[in-house]
Amino acid sequence: MNAPVALPDTLPDTLPDGLIAAVRDAVRLPAGTRIVAAMSGGVDSTVTAALLARADYDVVGVTLQLYDHGAAIQKKGACCAGQDIHDARTAAEAIGIAHYVLDYESRFKEQVIEEFADAYLRGETPVPCIRCNQTVKFRDLLDVARDLGAEAMATGHYVGRAVGTDGPELHRAADAARDQSYFLFATTAEQLAYLRFPLGGLPKPAVRAAATALGLRVADKPDSQDICFVPEGRYTTVIDRLRPQGALAGDIVHLDGRVLGRHEGVTRYTIGQRRGLNVAVGDPLFVVKIDADARQVIVAPREALLTHALSLKETNWIGDGASFEAACDAARPVLARVRSTREPVLGRLARVNGEPGVVFDTAEEGVAPGQACVLYAPEAPSRVLGGGFILGTVRDI
Repeated sequence: MNAPVALPDTLPDTLPDGLIAAVRDAVRLPAGTRIVAAMSGGVDSTVTAALLARADYDVVGVTLQLYDHGAAIQKKGACCAGQDIHDARTAAEAIGIAHYVLDYESRFKEQVIEEFADAYLRGETPVPCIRCNQTVKFRDLLDVARDLGAEAMATGHYVGRAVGTDGPELHRAADAARDQSYFLFATTAEQLAYLRFPLGGLPKPAVRAAATALGLRVADKPDSQDICFVPEGRYTTVIDRLRPQGALAGDIVHLDGRVLGRHEGVTRYTIGQRRGLNVAVGDPLFVVKIDADARQVIVAPREALLTHALSLKETNWIGDGASFEAACDAARPVLARVRSTREPVLGRLARVNGEPGVVFDTAEEGVAPGQACVLYAPEAPSRVLGGGFILGTVRDI
């Protein structure tokens, strides 16, 4: 093992004052407590591990090998394979902490990649990063952390964690541009009690500055981009290999029933898509529904994308109160976020077609089954209340 890099006693003026104190405040455990740091090989998770070590915790780094398929290993900005594992191991040596690499390829393939392909085959638009956090990271890896005798597990996610009157709460990150709360809505109350997010109060430039100050080689490493297991961003390459039936041709049908053309597979389309339809009827047309069983892509003018309500499956509730269902019965007001790139909008929880759901105050556009609907508290807009995966949509109520 290489000799640990000597870490500086002070950090640059460009960093927030009291950074190490802020890390200790985020962790809220005594010095010397064992904490597992999930290390993907990127700058965020590496800085998390290094700052925890600087804060005098007993840090154990754990890296998951999730996939290994040719081009993806060399993909710039990927994670959890090839060069990234090497970077995590090298960083752990430099920091001076124990480090383990766990082969989770089979679990990741079954729980994330296979589900990703199946979702597209059902006509949905999946979010594999949520599945990854929900399964191999925040379920399986937490079990490993406990087996290693850790009192907590820390990650480099940009989210906040606060302890309220009813226990730990999940919040949006201080840096809105980096906030990852949408991708962590499925975190349970039990998991949240064990997890820590030391970077939740920091802007990204401060994290990179900390990496430089701490002598970490990954200080200038590019961030992860797109879906980690999809080479060159072409998700159909993965789906065609796993589920070739998704490339079966079918009809492009207008919402009024007219057949306008043919397509080369329902997995090529997502709700709200306009480009690549190769049909023309004068007004612009958008994908408003995908009927996977009939192999039909349904298109219509933009106004048909408006959704007044949606139903949810696989719901998770980490707000106050007993359950998601109880919040629906109480018509709990919420801020609902239907895509990671959109701001939450006002609505209320309700039963929609017999399922837990959301009714919007103002119709939302381009809501896609398979995406997540993440809920925040109107009275405290940074707080995550939970959410679910979109099951169905209602145009008119």
